[in-house]
Amino acid sequence: MRKSIQVSPNIETFFGTRDENLHVLEDGLNINIDLRSDSVELEGTARDIARAEQVFADYDALQRAGHVFNNGDLNSMLRVLVADPKTTLRGLAEAGKQRAFAGRTVQPKSANQRRYLDAIESHDMVFGIGPAGTGKTYLAVAMAISALVAKRVNRIILARPAVEAGERLGFLPGTLQEKIDPYLRPLYDALYDMLDPERVDRYLEKNVIEIAPIAFMRGRTLNDSFVILDEAQNTTSEQMKMFVTRLGFNSKAVITGDVTQGTNWNCSTARHGTEMALATLSPKCSPKKPETNKHQEQKRAKYALFLYLRKHLFL
Repeated sequence: MRKSIQVSPNIETFFGTRDENLHVLEDGLNINIDLRSDSVELEGTARDIARAEQVFADYDALQRAGHVFNNGDLNSMLRVLVADPKTTLRGLAEAGKQRAFAGRTVQPKSANQRRYLDAIESHDMVFGIGPAGTGKTYLAVAMAISALVAKRVNRIILARPAVEAGERLGFLPGTLQEKIDPYLRPLYDALYDMLDPERVDRYLEKNVIEIAPIAFMRGRTLNDSFVILDEAQNTTSEQMKMFVTRLGFNSKAVITGDVTQGTNWNCSTARHGTEMALATLSPKCSPKKPETNKHQEQKRAKYALFLYLRKHLFL
């Protein structure tokens, strides 16, 4: 099937460098795109052509509404779009606006990253488990800053086990904060990459953003907070129990880790906290959801989570 569609005068910006965005559409939707002077000719199945036509229509509507695509954002959106038939370009752009902060938008670069961001938005506790370099910590910090700027939370707590990457460094000089800062540097890097240094320093000084080893979390109750536990594969089961029971009202927790990179010396002969938590919270352990209203369902889910963690994870 072939179809010709009219395009707006400024459609050239949609094509990308060396027509890279068109190549993403062609490969992802199995269509051929031919450019004409005032139109675009599409060839493929009716379903694929309809999706491509919707992409062009969404792009034209976003341009008319004044939406500006930052460098690389459009290409990332198209990759997510072709991987998920239910996704639209306008929907991705609108979701990015809602997550915007300091003039930046949080845009997923793959379908899995999109599901990760959606899960963080819709659940109180999310486990982000995957290999290094997949954006687990970066996206979690971005979502935390977005929630803070939008005043959905009052503070951000970033926690991390103070564990070396496969070597023992011995005792470090300086104050307690100077001793633990090298272990928490990846979290500082993510913050300074997303916000102005002066703003980060101000937030840190006023404890709006707090970065601490997980060892300092015991006994706390975190209300109205966005809590991130990074490198969770280096926690013990006792530390994981302690962390997941810190959440108070109106708080979110994101637990990230790579189960193939555990380096906690205390976990050498036992399963680490992340592995135990995933085994406990697997689908086979999930309670049946009763037919009830949303408020009752949320209360029942939180209580069921507590019961299963206590029964299966920490005896």
